Amino acid sequence: MKSDACSTWIEIDLGAIRHNIIQLGQITGVPVMAVVKANGYGHGIVEAARAGLEGGAAWCGVARIEEALVLRQGGIQASILVTGYTSPLRVPEAVSSGIVLSVYDRELAGVYSGIAETMHAHLRVHIKVDTSMGRLGVFPEEGVKFLQWLYEQPGLDVEGIFTHFASADEPQKPDTQQSITRFQKLLDELEIAGLRPPLVHAANSATALYYPQARFGMVRCGIAMYGLHPSSDAPLPEGFRPALSWKARLASIKTLPPGHGVGYNARYVTSKDEKIGTIAVGYADGFRRRLGNFVLVGGQRVPVVGGVCMDQCMLQLDRVAQAHPGDEVVLIGRQGEAVLTAEEVAAAWGTVNYDVVCGLAARVPRFYFNV
Repeated sequence: MKSDACSTWIEIDLGAIRHNIIQLGQITGVPVMAVVKANGYGHGIVEAARAGLEGGAAWCGVARIEEALVLRQGGIQASILVTGYTSPLRVPEAVSSGIVLSVYDRELAGVYSGIAETMHAHLRVHIKVDTSMGRLGVFPEEGVKFLQWLYEQPGLDVEGIFTHFASADEPQKPDTQQSITRFQKLLDELEIAGLRPPLVHAANSATALYYPQARFGMVRCGIAMYGLHPSSDAPLPEGFRPALSWKARLASIKTLPPGHGVGYNARYVTSKDEKIGTIAVGYADGFRRRLGNFVLVGGQRVPVVGGVCMDQCMLQLDRVAQAHPGDEVVLIGRQGEAVLTAEEVAAAWGTVNYDVVCGLAARVPRFYFNV
């Protein structure tokens, strides 16, 4: 199937992902983990992982073992770290598939150890340290005792230690440096005790770009590998390329008389004869049900009017006289000289670009190409 046959579709430039990974490796000078959780931030988990590895990524990172198994089923053979919780029931699959799990408390790690020992096998693990997030992780002050205990557990291969910073996308705040200091203190204590694991990683995209002292042995980059800014306060350097565009086709154009309602509950009412177009994009596709949306038609920004429906929404096209049914509409991306970024969409929705791209529904077809 080609995009010409679709009512709405997403285009992914795999060349951009490869290019961005190369950029990250050159900037940081350490191996890069390609973070491909949440369906590759909406870009497609297997395709994004493959492109990242082709760009030189050393690892893949996911949030759940289900995602790791999808990568293995898709032919990805690189090391994969599950950064979140994994049920003990999935340990046999992790062992057999060579998937690395995170451990962050004695109870869970002990169960993992017992299962691996019963299998006469070894489970690869990384220790998660909580330096600021308040989520998963052992506190740095408890790290030495935890590592001493962990190394005594049969069936576990302790390969790495990592943390995650809460405010790296706000470099003006002191929080991240304070967290780095806490983590480094633990690493120094582990070094003295002869307990420091071989691989240390802490930096997400913003940290990797703005805190060189936190790059350690590897950086974990998600949003940056897709060419999207970590935040307005932590923009990407020049040279990164966004990989994703979202498009649709005008399904209909009609002229509505004055006083005509548009969409459910007539949330928009025409004030004169108005040219109204319809596209097959709705909130079930990930286009938020809110007022004030906009898209590109004929290289111009046009407003979405009326309520966004589940499968469709309507556009005010008076400014685009040349528009015809079948014309391309851009929701994210470039059209001629006009550009509509995921960051702009996020600002209009009162959220972040992560939320925009991760929320793109699986029912929207993805088409992959290389530039």
